[in-house]
Amino acid sequence: MQPNPTLDQLQVLVTVAETGSFSAAGRKLNRAQSVISYAIANLEEQLGMKLFERDGTREPQLTEAGRATLEDARRMVAMLQRIRSRVDGHRQGLEAEVAVSVDMTLPSPVLVRVLKAFEAQFPTVTLRLYIGSLGLILDQVIDGQADIGLGGMMSEAADVHLSRIGLYSIVPAAAPGHPLALLPKPVPLEDVREYTQLVVTDQSERTKGRDFGVFAYRTWRLTDVYTKHALMREGLGWGGLPRWLIADDLASGRLVELDLEPYGETRAPLYAMHRADRGPKPAAAWLIDEFKRRLGCFNEFEPGRMAEDEPDTTHQSAP
Repeated sequence: MQPNPTLDQLQVLVTVAETGSFSAAGRKLNRAQSVISYAIANLEEQLGMKLFERDGTREPQLTEAGRATLEDARRMVAMLQRIRSRVDGHRQGLEAEVAVSVDMTLPSPVLVRVLKAFEAQFPTVTLRLYIGSLGLILDQVIDGQADIGLGGMMSEAADVHLSRIGLYSIVPAAAPGHPLALLPKPVPLEDVREYTQLVVTDQSERTKGRDFGVFAYRTWRLTDVYTKHALMREGLGWGGLPRWLIADDLASGRLVELDLEPYGETRAPLYAMHRADRGPKPAAAWLIDEFKRRLGCFNEFEPGRMAEDEPDTTHQSAP
């Protein structure tokens, strides 16, 4: 059985290819040039093929076989570095995985920016992401399914620690041809009640049987904000949606903001939450801080205004 190349030999191969010479690789690895040459010669002998052309005084050039082997070597070295980083992280208390439960009202542009930064900051930590709404976020945190939750607070929970990270805004809207958009403003409650309202239903038992901001006699119950958004754009009912989600629709006229007597724009705080009996570990704590920082810079209300400057009002669901 032929001996397998060692990780050290593969590291030498990668370094020679990146630096362009045996002498430069020796300086980078703090080894004598003869040691580098010996490592490459042994690797070539083990593999049974030439990896470098050494013609006269020219710098070594990778052969075709050498270029193919180099890609495999880079993958092996990267895996070794990943293992080392993961071990170092465990020694420092870093999680192997973070589970995050996110309410659909949290602005998706912020979510994407935070997760891009998270990938760069914690390359060895696996992410598990749950997207839900209303009381489901709190349930997943309390049950231990999620390490942290991000969303509005719908009910009291003594065993959950909350920290405010930003604000969101819910706006009543409808398609431009919807009757509520055509009636004289402001539309009184008796007229609002006559038209089908699209309502996101809580999938948890925490608020079962309770309605927030529901005014119409007839409702269609949905389980997610994005389906509600699509139906509203087609004129199949009216309802409240996050301003960040429908900003382009309002600007283009695909949706219009409604002027209703019983229901106006509502602004409410967003919270990060975790179980009170177990504080967040390093990666989860970093996520909370990063969401707070990014939401502070994210402006869905007024240009140039920080979200933290908005008043702290309470709103419990997206009707």
